[in-house]
Amino acid sequence: MAVREHKCLLLSSFTIDNFAGYISNAPSLPALEVVTLPAYDNVIQFLLESDNRYWNPKPEFVIIWSTPDRICPSFKKVMNYKPVLDGVIADEVKVFSDLVVEAARRTGQLFIPSWVIPGDDRGLGILDMKSPLGIRRTLMKMNLQLMEALSPVPNIYILDTMRWMMLTGKEAYNPLLWYMAKIPFSNEVFKEAVPDIKTAMAASLGLRKKLVIVDLDNTLWGGIVGEMGWENLRLGGHDSVGEAFADFQKGLKRLTDMGVVLGVVSKNEEAVALEAIRNHPGMVIRLEDLVAWRINWQDKAENIVSLTEELNLGLSSVVFIDDNPRERSRVREALPEVLVPEWPGNPLLYRKALNDLRCFDSITVTEEDRGKTGLYQSELARKKDRRRLPSLNSWLKTLEIKIWAEELNQTNLPRAVQLLNKTNQMNLRTRRLSETVLKEWADHDSHNFWVVFVEDKFGESGLTGIISLEHYGESAVIADFVLSCRVIGRKVEETMLAFACRKAKEMGATEVLAEYLTTLKNKPCFDFFFRSGFTSKPEKDLFGWLLENDYPFPEEVAFLDPDKMI
Repeated sequence: MAVREHKCLLLSSFTIDNFAGYISNAPSLPALEVVTLPAYDNVIQFLLESDNRYWNPKPEFVIIWSTPDRICPSFKKVMNYKPVLDGVIADEVKVFSDLVVEAARRTGQLFIPSWVIPGDDRGLGILDMKSPLGIRRTLMKMNLQLMEALSPVPNIYILDTMRWMMLTGKEAYNPLLWYMAKIPFSNEVFKEAVPDIKTAMAASLGLRKKLVIVDLDNTLWGGIVGEMGWENLRLGGHDSVGEAFADFQKGLKRLTDMGVVLGVVSKNEEAVALEAIRNHPGMVIRLEDLVAWRINWQDKAENIVSLTEELNLGLSSVVFIDDNPRERSRVREALPEVLVPEWPGNPLLYRKALNDLRCFDSITVTEEDRGKTGLYQSELARKKDRRRLPSLNSWLKTLEIKIWAEELNQTNLPRAVQLLNKTNQMNLRTRRLSETVLKEWADHDSHNFWVVFVEDKFGESGLTGIISLEHYGESAVIADFVLSCRVIGRKVEETMLAFACRKAKEMGATEVLAEYLTTLKNKPCFDFFFRSGFTSKPEKDLFGWLLENDYPFPEEVAFLDPDKMI
């Protein structure tokens, strides 16, 4: 299947062709169709033209990379050490931010690199951060104002240009490029910017990595626990190597707070390794931080497959970190979908190597993300409980499952967008929408959008489902049918269909239709609809239910409507 290109509109106040070439040719996903305007330095004019042909078809991504003096004329006076009346620059920044907010309605995600000036411009010298006329002091206030104005808009992201310049060093700015081609940055700055921006785009499409699997000996701690005992491991304390291993663990711990889950695959005696995790005072990662582990003497590639299958995650969601180059090579060759980064031989560089990975970014972090490890641990407990009972239905009844739905609102919107954009298997049409676009879609008079929650005796699974309807006369069409892989197969799917059919009937529809759009990963959704009881036309991937008959709610679960239990 061909990789779909996503339209990316690039606006700039300088010659941007070099950057456009780098980002369009970068091999990482998503693939981009980069569109630039025929002339640079018309950012404000273009933002004023909502009917400009470049907005149609609607770009999925927009990058606005400008220089502060071209957006705010008064800042150019500051750069020339001329006084500016109080509030004038703030007014100019507000005009720009208001235009950006309006432009965000015409795209999926909008990215703005922050404003910078060349590093060799010292401004007022030692007074530059002190005097109200200081260039950098003024620029900091402008960037802060811009962030405060744009941060509340869910599909606008401000990126740190200064970081790219710092990584590039003295060559970040070349006056020859500016005077000869009106390019304010070196190509090295553009090269640093591309992976950050493409990572942000991938995160908006749900392409982030979800599971980090780490080795133990000489990866999570220093030394071989089976030979030297956990008391003698290098971890924490007043030892540079031990401190580095502890900092690496802190970095992993921070990822779990962002919704990434952590597992272990190690060749060791399980009892010995677990004793070290439980008892070593320098351990930052504890057993409750691990979603699962495979500690044995089996092939690590096989263990990774086993662990991910237990968690119902795809191998493309996995990052594997191991100090041993042979183990990395084995996993890389056997499991090409798994990201296996090269790893430094010096433990003092482990934390930096982790920070350099750009695959964990997320466009939002919800409370559910912060508790993701607990959700997976509860799921494993359910699976263990399932093995004790003779049939699926008897097991489902013992789970005491409760399901309820609520309409889309500002509170559940971030998590709904996250689920919509990252779910691949149980996803009827695999729509990818920003918060702004989804909210606009749901507010349409003929559209309805609900999110679905699930809980049982083991705890809450949280917001795990999405069901939306478009109603046209006597027909109601399921626009979105999305369910997290964590709860597939527990009659949640059937409950969602029953709820959708009931709501469609209340709207006056006589039939419910569902059109399945094929992707590489969503065949489980087709299989469900094929056995759901809906009539089917497989050649058209179209399924339907006549509402003269009620679609039954499953007996194994208790469904709560938005107000009362039924």
